[in-house]
Amino acid sequence: MVRVPLFKLAHARSGDKGDTANIGLIAYKPEYYPLLVEHVTAERVKEHFRGICRGDVERYELPNLGALNFVLHHALGGGGTISLRTDAQGKTLSTALLRMVIEIDEETARRMGLE
Repeated sequence: MVRVPLFKLAHARSGDKGDTANIGLIAYKPEYYPLLVEHVTAERVKEHFRGICRGDVERYELPNLGALNFVLHHALGGGGTISLRTDAQGKTLSTALLRMVIEIDEETARRMGLE
């Protein structure tokens, strides 16, 4: 197995609506999208943001865009107007998600130039 950080497969954007963070994860190439769908689940994202996200994580698939959208409930300490967090709007959560590592088999990694 080969460990691949998400920043090699995708770019991301994030923002907020109150106490809810929203992260868009967009594949660099169409062939990377199935890897994201398989490995970047709502459960994995919830675990990745353990201690930050206090609510549920929802995942929405946007195959025509090669993207996933994650909604992290109760993740911003109350939201921008009341949170004491440095990043009350969740702008850095996209970068944090890109640090997540997935494991793919060596043959797939080699075929996609990810080894």
